[in-house]
Amino acid sequence: MKPILLVTLLFSLPALAAQIVSPELQADDRVTFRLSAPNAKEVQLHCEGVKSSAMQKDEHGVWTLTSEPLEPDIYTYSFSVDGLRIIDPINSLLKYNLLNSDSEVHVPGPKTLPWEINEAPRGLLHHHFYKSTVAEDERDFIVYTPPGYNPSAWKRYPVLYLLHGYSDDATAWSAAGRANIILDNLIASREAKPMIVVMPLGYGTMDMLKPDWARTRNGNVWQRSLTKFTETLLDEVMPQVEKYYRVSTDRQSRAIAGLSMGGAESLVVGLNHLDRFAWIGAFSSGGLNTNYFAQFPTLNAKVNDQLRLLWITCGQEDGLIKSNQHFCDWLTTQKVHYSWVESPGTHSFRVWRHALAEFAPLLFQKSK
Repeated sequence: MKPILLVTLLFSLPALAAQIVSPELQADDRVTFRLSAPNAKEVQLHCEGVKSSAMQKDEHGVWTLTSEPLEPDIYTYSFSVDGLRIIDPINSLLKYNLLNSDSEVHVPGPKTLPWEINEAPRGLLHHHFYKSTVAEDERDFIVYTPPGYNPSAWKRYPVLYLLHGYSDDATAWSAAGRANIILDNLIASREAKPMIVVMPLGYGTMDMLKPDWARTRNGNVWQRSLTKFTETLLDEVMPQVEKYYRVSTDRQSRAIAGLSMGGAESLVVGLNHLDRFAWIGAFSSGGLNTNYFAQFPTLNAKVNDQLRLLWITCGQEDGLIKSNQHFCDWLTTQKVHYSWVESPGTHSFRVWRHALAEFAPLLFQKSK
C-alpha cells in the first residue's frame, strides 16, 4: 500500500481531533502525548528519555500515553503507526532534519539552565547565502553576533566555527542546539568571552545525503565530502566571515568544534590546519577513518606548542563512545595533549547542548 493512501486511511480525523492537545505538559513534568488515528491497529511512541511504549486508544480513536516525570530538557519524539513513522501532526515544535525530522517537546527548567531564555541581552543570527565554486551549488551559513556587537566599531571578536552532524543542516545548532541562547547566557554571566559563532553547511557534496543513510558507509563519498567541505570552509566561508564581520584573524582567536560528523570534521580540519585554529572541540565524533596516521600525518608531540585546547567528549550510552576512546588512546601514543570528558546520555542534542555550554567558556582564555 502506498504511504499516502495509508496515511489517508489511518488519519480520517474526527471533529474531536481539532480539540486534541499534544504534547501536554503536566504539573509534575510528566508529558501526555496524543494522536488521533481511529483506523490504526497499533501506535507506538518513540521519545528520548521515554521507553518506546504502546499507546492506548480510547472510544474516539485517540491514542494516548503519559510519560514518567522528565528532567527539564528538550526531547525529540515521533510516532509509529502500524509501522509508519510520522511526526506529531498537531505540534508545531519541530526538529528539522534533511532525512528524518522529529517533533519536539520542551520540558522547561530553571533559568540557570544554559539553553533556557532569561533576561540576558540577546545576540543576533544572520543567515547568509552564496554560490559555492567548490561544491558547485547554492549553500548557506549562519552567523551569531553577541550582544553589543557593532560592525562599525574598532573591536574585533574571536570566532568559533561550529559544525552540525550528518543529516542536519546549517540551522541545526541554532534551532535544535539553541547555540545562540547558550552563548547569550554564558556571555551575560561572564562565563564565556564574547565571540562570533559561524555555523556552516557541513557537506562538501550533497551526494552525502543520496539516497539515504547508506552514504555514511560509502568511504569514497565520505572522503570526497570531507575534502570538499574543508575547501568550502577555508576558501569560501572563512574569507566571507572575515570580510563582513569584525573578527580576529590570528589562529589564537579561532576555534572549530562540531558534533557527530561535524566532530570528525573539526578534528580533521583543525588538527591538519593548526596554522589557522588553536582551539578544537569534538562532540560524539563519528566518521573518522581508523587509519589515524593517514588522516593526521603530522600529528605528534610537537603540536602541543600550537594547541591551546583539544577537547573531546561523548555520551556514555552513545554507540560511538568506544571509537572516540580509541582515538584518544592513539593521541596518547602520539603524546598529544587533550581533554576527555564523558557525560550521561546518548547521541543527542541533550548531550551536545551541555557540551557546548562546557566547551565555550574554555575558549580564548589567556592562560594555556
